[in-house]
Amino acid sequence: MGALRTPRDAWVEEGLRALAEGGSDAVRVEALAKSLGVTKGGFYGYFSDRDALLDAMLDRWEKESTDEVIERIERDGGDPKAKIRRAGMLTFSSDRLLPIDLAVRNWARHDAGVAERLRRVDNRRLALLREMIGTFCSDPDEIEARSLLAFCLAIGEHFLVADHDGRSRSQVRRLAGAIVLDLDPPVV
Repeated sequence: MGALRTPRDAWVEEGLRALAEGGSDAVRVEALAKSLGVTKGGFYGYFSDRDALLDAMLDRWEKESTDEVIERIERDGGDPKAKIRRAGMLTFSSDRLLPIDLAVRNWARHDAGVAERLRRVDNRRLALLREMIGTFCSDPDEIEARSLLAFCLAIGEHFLVADHDGRSRSQVRRLAGAIVLDLDPPVV
């Protein structure tokens, strides 16, 4: 009986973990094999090279951060504003997806192929925002502006290190979200 092979998904998962922790340069076959406690020979049973692994990682990230998020918000139901908030929570507050998303954004700054993949993901996310915001807002320019503001809030707040004049970041984030989504402002 031969040795058990490390499943393909384990290589992809370990690659995503390495990406989230150290960026695309941290995704090295030898380092992944060591983390998985296996030899790197098994890697080549699933992937022709590192680029094939990187593509599989991007496929997984894209599926989880768009298809699966959209499926879940549709399955869970609720009004459009609740769906927007849920999509943001699933994607940009997730201990799993947020670090990967931020690492992909950084990677895309230096790799045109990754940038194109990120553009596709962001376009799907913006399309969802436009659709949901369009249910309570009829002006196309305002729909576009609110969609952009909501998306920038979701991503940009992870890069901002400023203080908020005695308010907590979560208080200001909730208020900003309420303004963008035309909700009754929360008590801060």
